[in-house]
Amino acid sequence: MADKEPGEDDKGRELSETAQQMRAAEPYISAVWKLVGGAVVGALGGYFLDKRLGTTPWLLVGLSVAGISAGFYGFLREMSRLGRKGRR
Repeated sequence: MADKEPGEDDKGRELSETAQQMRAAEPYISAVWKLVGGAVVGALGGYFLDKRLGTTPWLLVGLSVAGISAGFYGFLREMSRLGRKGRR
């Protein structure tokens, strides 16, 4: 019977626990990315369109508000889905 070095099994379990924790956190990370991503995409889109069309700062403001709204809607929808999933 081969002896294992101390800690070999513990390393595998630590990775497994870490992987499980990351998997459990995935919906929350996804929700935050939706919130931040909507705002960033709206602001960048507005900035570049303003530069191209010469409408500074109206498209930046409008698309930023639209991006923040879309991101917030996606965030709330994800949280609502998680709430329904948690009740089951």
